[in-house]
Amino acid sequence: MAMAWRAAPRAAARLLLGRRGIASCIDPSTGLTEDQKEFQKVALDFAAKEMAPYMAEWDEKEIFPVETMRKAAQLGFGGIYVKPDVGGSGLSRLDTSIIFEALSTGCTSTTAYMSIHNMCVWMIDTFGNEEQRRRFCPSLCSMEKFASYCLTEPGSGSDAASLLTSAQRKGDTYVLNGSKAFISGGGDTDVYVVMCRTGGPGPKGISCLVLEKGMPGLSFGKKEKKVGWNSQPTRAVIFEDCVVPVGNRLGAEGQGFSIAMQGLNGGRINIASCSLGAAHASVLLAQEHLTVRKQFGEPLANNQICNQALQMHGGYGYLKDYAVQQFVRDIRVHQILEGTNEVMRMIVARNLLQG
Repeated sequence: MAMAWRAAPRAAARLLLGRRGIASCIDPSTGLTEDQKEFQKVALDFAAKEMAPYMAEWDEKEIFPVETMRKAAQLGFGGIYVKPDVGGSGLSRLDTSIIFEALSTGCTSTTAYMSIHNMCVWMIDTFGNEEQRRRFCPSLCSMEKFASYCLTEPGSGSDAASLLTSAQRKGDTYVLNGSKAFISGGGDTDVYVVMCRTGGPGPKGISCLVLEKGMPGLSFGKKEKKVGWNSQPTRAVIFEDCVVPVGNRLGAEGQGFSIAMQGLNGGRINIASCSLGAAHASVLLAQEHLTVRKQFGEPLANNQICNQALQMHGGYGYLKDYAVQQFVRDIRVHQILEGTNEVMRMIVARNLLQG
């Protein structure tokens, strides 16, 4: 019987969970320490039981699964690489990568949002002063509150240093004007880590402010209709004479671009890990399909040579009853956000030449 995620979500979840321990070229536990294997097991179990059975529903109905993410936060996944004194788990970037890869087998879209949330909390933990860390981080680590990263603007994507959102200093406050585009969680989240221009042109004129939902002058655009990533809302974030206390600035004036890029350096690894998790789940689904679907009197596994899981499913791969199409839709945006493929190749080349 062909594997249909919506028709048999729990069976699909059991498939992913049951295949976890198989020793193969894609065994995700290969080379991990015992502690890392335990982190991975907890995340895989959570993905299979709390995410995979609902993945299709969250996508179809565009549900932001707040309570599920709060359950994940109880396992320490709300501030994975945030310091423990403010509620974080204090794990390494490698541990974090392992966890996001495992969670993504259950729902890539939701895990990708969680990775952005974690990045925001880390930025506050790392660059905030003690008052800021203790004010924002505990409720974010528990996912009582959720965070959004606000860098991209309608006119500045890959060229982030050209952003135009302005923050004029007036006494003990900044007055923000401008807008951000394609903000994950926008409108539904509580905390916004915003890059804005406090000085002249270029990266050295950019600062980083933490805004809270409900501040006068902060509003949101319509919810975007997207190809994938439907379990997380995406909206424009708009500032119209939005007054923000100077005490909400992370770091010094002019340090914002550096803070933003350091956040992205980790965020890019997180998103890559989500892509690996989606690929792993897709391979397992394709493996199952190839062993049960017959053509010319034999299983497809005996006939095809194929390099894409959706292609292996044939026409079934294009049906929404099959999970593989959702993984494909959800990871397509990973080639754009947090640095397009072209930008990432440029960064790799630059680092190689410097070496």
